[in-house]
Amino acid sequence: MTHSEIYAPDRLHGLDALRAGALLLGVVLHASLAFLPQQIWIVADDSTSIGAAWLFFAIHLFRMTAFFLIAGLFAHMMLARKGWLAFARDRATRITGPLAAFWSPVMVGIVGALIWTSYKNCLVVPGAPAPPPPTYDWTNFPLTHLWFLYVLTLFYAAVLILRAPFALLDRGGGWGRVVDRVTGVLIGPWTPVILAVPLALAMWLDPKWIAFFSVPTPDAGLVPNTTALVGFGLAFGVGFLIDRRRDLLDRIAAWSPLTLAVAVGTGIASYYLAGGPVIAPMGEPTADKAVAAWVTALAVYSSAFAAMGLCLRFLSGHSVIRRYLADASYWVYILHLPLVMLAQVWVQDWAGPWWLKLGGVSLGVFAVCLITYELLIRHTFMGTWLNGRRVPWRKSGPVAAVAAE
Repeated sequence: MTHSEIYAPDRLHGLDALRAGALLLGVVLHASLAFLPQQIWIVADDSTSIGAAWLFFAIHLFRMTAFFLIAGLFAHMMLARKGWLAFARDRATRITGPLAAFWSPVMVGIVGALIWTSYKNCLVVPGAPAPPPPTYDWTNFPLTHLWFLYVLTLFYAAVLILRAPFALLDRGGGWGRVVDRVTGVLIGPWTPVILAVPLALAMWLDPKWIAFFSVPTPDAGLVPNTTALVGFGLAFGVGFLIDRRRDLLDRIAAWSPLTLAVAVGTGIASYYLAGGPVIAPMGEPTADKAVAAWVTALAVYSSAFAAMGLCLRFLSGHSVIRRYLADASYWVYILHLPLVMLAQVWVQDWAGPWWLKLGGVSLGVFAVCLITYELLIRHTFMGTWLNGRRVPWRKSGPVAAVAAE
């Protein structure tokens, strides 16, 4: 595969595919939570399996780290193309804006699912006084799954703050050339090993770290936990630097079979070191915790780079279906969680194997999200808001609309 085949100058189709896959897998990830052997979710299904735990663990291990990796790359691409002012305006409109607009309806749906499952499982007696509402402050504010947009906003703000002193230092281009050379040294089959060092240290020092969750999602509180900032921040930063050296995408693709093998080996090992779906903090730093943290951190980054490399290697050609799903994935991400929870409550006491119910919940939510995307988002001002463009209705359907772009 040639350099020009891996990416076209106008669009990185392989990374579009990875972005779509990472967001769409969120539906399956959250749907699987109801079927874990140990209840950790608002909805607990009558059918559980260790297979659901493996599925959740495998997806959670790489998904958001891979997304922050390509988010950093796309951030540099946009900043270089639009300039800092247009970049700030675009990110405020398309990232921070949806966070502010959709948080309330998402919370309404989540609370509705919680009330429904409480009545369904006789946890609330009709006519009994309602329990006191929870109190929230900056330490426990529920960002829900939209935490990703909040953390992205923080990273974008950091980029804009740091660009000014770097631009002053790099007037002659010398600092930029040094950064590019360092990036070239950093990227290779050894990259996950280098990045795993600070992440493993953060995990080891965190008394609340739960190994089964690998990088803990900062979904509660306005100050993200240190482990998430390190894990996702490193991925975002490396992605930002890679866009300055697009030639390194060839190297990432070429080494993807090795990084995939490392990811599989360390992923399996990290699952067993975590004790399986054990939802308990590992506590204070110990030798056993150090081993678990190191293996998990290596699995996180090797799986993220393997996903990136494989998508660059095999999905870099133009595909109308993948392009459509990439466009729809943002809306699916925003909308899916309340729908998943409501569907889980609906089927939780149905007879049937866990995998059939998981598939039904996932496919049903996908269908609702894609239909609403086509009818309400893609061809309206909402498409301009979320995706940066609106596809006119005259292009007669989603596939034709993508093909014509």
